This record gives sequence, C-alpha cells and structure tokens, in this order.
Amino acid sequence: MMNTYSAKPSEIERKWCIVDAEGLVLGRMASIISMRLRGKHKPTYTPHMDCGDHIIVINADKIQLTGRKRTDKMYYRHTGYPGGIKSRTAGQILEGAHPERVVIKAIERMVSRNPLGTQQMRKLHVYAGADHPHEAQNPEILDIAEMNPKNTRSA
Repeated sequence: MMNTYSAKPSEIERKWCIVDAEGLVLGRMASIISMRLRGKHKPTYTPHMDCGDHIIVINADKIQLTGRKRTDKMYYRHTGYPGGIKSRTAGQILEGAHPERVVIKAIERMVSRNPLGTQQMRKLHVYAGADHPHEAQNPEILDIAEMNPKNTRSA
C-alpha cells in the first residue's frame, strides 16, 4: 500500500525566480505566478503547506492588457463612508505612482483568501522598474514568454 506524501516544514525547499513582465499579458502571467507561489508545479505539493517559491517581478509597469481592458477594466475601493465608492481604470493605475499594484491585485485574486494565501503572497516581490534588491538570492530566470506564444503581446 502506498501512502500519500505530505511535506514537512523542514523538507520544503524554496527557490527564487525572476520574471520580466515587459510585454507579457497580465492574466496569463498572473496565473503562472500564482501557481508557483502555491507550489503546485512541484511533485512534493501539499495543500495545507506553503511550499511555493519566491517570485520577483520586474518591469511591472510595462505589462500588457488585451482588448480594451486598459480603458474599461475598473478597480474599485470604498472609503467606508456612505457613497464613498471610488474607481480607477487599469490604465490610470499603470500611469500613476504605483503601476505594480495592477500585477499584485491580479495575482492576489488568484491566490486563496485565507491565512495560507496571505503567507504565500508574502513571497511575491513586484517592482515597477528593472532593478530589484534581491541579487544576493541568485534568482533564476523564469521565462513566461517562451511557454506559450499567447503570453506576449506587443504594444
């Protein structure tokens, strides 16, 4: 009889991967990253353990959206006061001070909304520009562009 494998905290190995978001389609990139944050790409995947990798995303401001999403996709927030709903388009956020928030939100909404998901989101590091402070971790390049031709879109 074969027993189901369950990873122990001491057995979990975490790698560091770097993703260049320039020219990538937002949703396709987010789904691959969320899967890797959860650790579902590993044969040692255990549902109740955080066995995913650290992901660094650079050039988040150069992400691509298909169709009319740049003008039509809305992000809503509420101030907490009556009638206090505020909205911004994806384009406004990408042109604003924190364009990386579009990428963070897309991935956050694909990761489970519970304490384990919160722990997995801590391993995501998103930067608008091309430089990042994680050189010491020797991140290996994760090329999402070559996985599928649909993953890229020219501006």
